[in-house]
Amino acid sequence: MNGRLLTVLLLAVAAAGCAQLAYYGQAANGQFSLLDRAHPVDEWLADPNIDAGLRAKLKLTKQIRRFAVSDLNLPDNRSYTEYADLQRRFALWNVVAAPALSLEPKQWCFPIAGCVNYRGYFSQDAAKKFAASLRQQGYDVQVSGVPAYSTLGWFNDPLLSTFIRYPDGELARLVFHELAHQTVYAKDDTQFNESFATTVEQVGVERWLAAVGSQKTRDAYVQFEGRKEEFLALLLQYRQRLASNYASGLSDAQKLQQKAAIFLALQVDYQALKVKWGGYAGYDHWFAEPLSNAHLALVATYYDLVPGFKALLAQQQTLKKFYVAVAGLAALSKEERHRRLEELAKSRPT
Repeated sequence: MNGRLLTVLLLAVAAAGCAQLAYYGQAANGQFSLLDRAHPVDEWLADPNIDAGLRAKLKLTKQIRRFAVSDLNLPDNRSYTEYADLQRRFALWNVVAAPALSLEPKQWCFPIAGCVNYRGYFSQDAAKKFAASLRQQGYDVQVSGVPAYSTLGWFNDPLLSTFIRYPDGELARLVFHELAHQTVYAKDDTQFNESFATTVEQVGVERWLAAVGSQKTRDAYVQFEGRKEEFLALLLQYRQRLASNYASGLSDAQKLQQKAAIFLALQVDYQALKVKWGGYAGYDHWFAEPLSNAHLALVATYYDLVPGFKALLAQQQTLKKFYVAVAGLAALSKEERHRRLEELAKSRPT
């Protein structure tokens, strides 16, 4: 086993106790197996039997990776310079849970990443088993596949078969997002970390498309982003409706009845959105499990603080200065950094 990986595992077990050994064991074994499958992109490109589609995507990632360093000041390391064929649809599966009458996600705390609003498994069956135990405790639960994740610079994260064939703009977006996590990370603050990475990905793709993207690539990305924004707006609308329901003076039984009606209306409105999109089914997977609070618990996590981050970037003018300023925010208390970002958002021209 990789020495650094073993060290992380031992630290985790020492901090959490033997009760968590099975969980940390699957995490370490899953990470090691993933890294063991990774080989330099140039080795894959040297293989004459590699299919043309994969070859084109791997060549593109080399250009994306160079742009990330030269134009976005993102880490210049071996992350995303290797490729691993996992021979499965997702890299891992996240379990998200929330109470039956609340949108506040349950948190799990880890020695390295701190407290986060999900728990990841490299086995879908293990994730479903854990989800079942949470449902028995009365939680709303969602199990969702994750195509990529960041080890925060502890390891050289590889490109994965789970996302390598994404459209060009989406592939660039994902690489920029994950590299941002290696640039600044605030322990115990998922909302801050994800909103920061989302800001970097949005700015990064905009600059990348302007510099090297073809008109076809730009058009495809604009269409994809438009659909994503409409879907997100739909989810935020229904998240607010649920929040209002749970904050009302209704009895718990009445709130549960309203909750069911709200989720039914969400499905109806989603079908109408699909008709508007000409049948595009890219978000059908989101409805694979019965809808619950867990589906909407993290919706705002990736976007709520983005306006503040964008205002900070405009203030700092360059990405290099922006990262320094964000690192300064990460050093503050969670409450103070959120307060400052909210003030920045208010000052941003509309």
